[in-house]
Amino acid sequence: MRLSGHNILITTRNTRQTYILNLLSGNADHLEPAEAEMIRKGLPLPDPAFAEKGYAVDETEEALRFRNAYLNFLDEREKDEVQLFFIPTYGCNFSCSYCYQAGYTNASDKLEEKVTDAFFAYISANFAGRRKYITLFGGEPLLMSMAHFKAIQYFLQRCAAEKIPLAIVTNGYHLEEYLPQLQSNTIKEIQVTLDGTAAVHDVRRKLKNGHPTFDKIVTGIDKALEAGMPVNLRMVADRENIQWLPELSRFAIQKGWTRNPLFKTQIGRNYELHYCQDVPEKLMSRLELWEQIVQLALQHPEIAEFHKPAFSVSKFLSENGELPAPLFDSCPGCKTEWAFDYTGRIYSCTATAGKTKEALGTFFPEVSLDKNSIREWENRDTLSISACRMCNLQLACGGGCASVARNRTGRLNAPDCRPVKELLEMGMEYYFSI
Repeated sequence: MRLSGHNILITTRNTRQTYILNLLSGNADHLEPAEAEMIRKGLPLPDPAFAEKGYAVDETEEALRFRNAYLNFLDEREKDEVQLFFIPTYGCNFSCSYCYQAGYTNASDKLEEKVTDAFFAYISANFAGRRKYITLFGGEPLLMSMAHFKAIQYFLQRCAAEKIPLAIVTNGYHLEEYLPQLQSNTIKEIQVTLDGTAAVHDVRRKLKNGHPTFDKIVTGIDKALEAGMPVNLRMVADRENIQWLPELSRFAIQKGWTRNPLFKTQIGRNYELHYCQDVPEKLMSRLELWEQIVQLALQHPEIAEFHKPAFSVSKFLSENGELPAPLFDSCPGCKTEWAFDYTGRIYSCTATAGKTKEALGTFFPEVSLDKNSIREWENRDTLSISACRMCNLQLACGGGCASVARNRTGRLNAPDCRPVKELLEMGMEYYFSI
């Protein structure tokens, strides 16, 4: 027998505890220093449990286990809920300092009823029998011009009539005004962004006329929670605002949001995408971001009440007592995610939406699909990316984002490598050693 090619051996940075994880066998264990040293030398441990847990394997048997896990992954993905993004406009009432859509040009920002009807006809025909939900995206989907308001009202009515759950990604400025229109819909979640408390947020995310937005967004969040609608609060982080995370955490705690079961949080990294960020020096890598958050969380325990980082599979393991299923693909594009816009174009995901040269077809005025490009998106996973095949981190990473990989290399079947080992070093310490 030999050591499994899917073993991940990590040692935490401060407490110097060593763990072995294997996503293919589904096991994770703490190791004594002598045991860890044997594994680093390529030697299986003599304990029979070491082989029983899949850390030492027969090569043929592991190949069969890998194939079965892959087939199970494909089967489960076919049952997954599909997220259908709809973009009613690329226009926005904000002037964010890091807008990634700032360079978009659009002939018209008006959503017409015939386009809405064509969208619902298309998803009815092409996603029949699939669990699905629609996410309104933008631009900013909740604008307040009379024409736009009427267009969204009609869209919401169609969505409710079709009994399709709805999510919304909004800057939150007009959320309160739209809440009465949302009462007839099944709301999956409303994602709203705050980049800190007022002094920080209002510099980064102000109206186009320069006016502040923080207080009005907070009122919208309060009203949505009071109405029983789930809210996902997102902070977009970079070097400019990450130090304000403790203050935002305290604000959310004081508001009582963190005690509300309808409230959750996410921290998104501000990074190069489309036209995003004209000051690259402000950007942090994925690893730098979470290193900063760990340091802040050690000094400010309130952060842990506000947000629980994933740190790859660490959070899942701590909350469930087991590892998640192997991840053969972390890119949902053309599998469990599609994007559609008011011009009638179809895209793979939100990372490509609005880039007309990357459109995969149309649903209006006629249905047309670039089947070869769609097939390439559908087939992308760790088995189609040669750089992933021999990587022991592949089943925790899943190959990363296809759009980022193509932007960097020109090829869809290239990896967007995630710092899995480093995230686990932080996460296993954060959840198990401190």
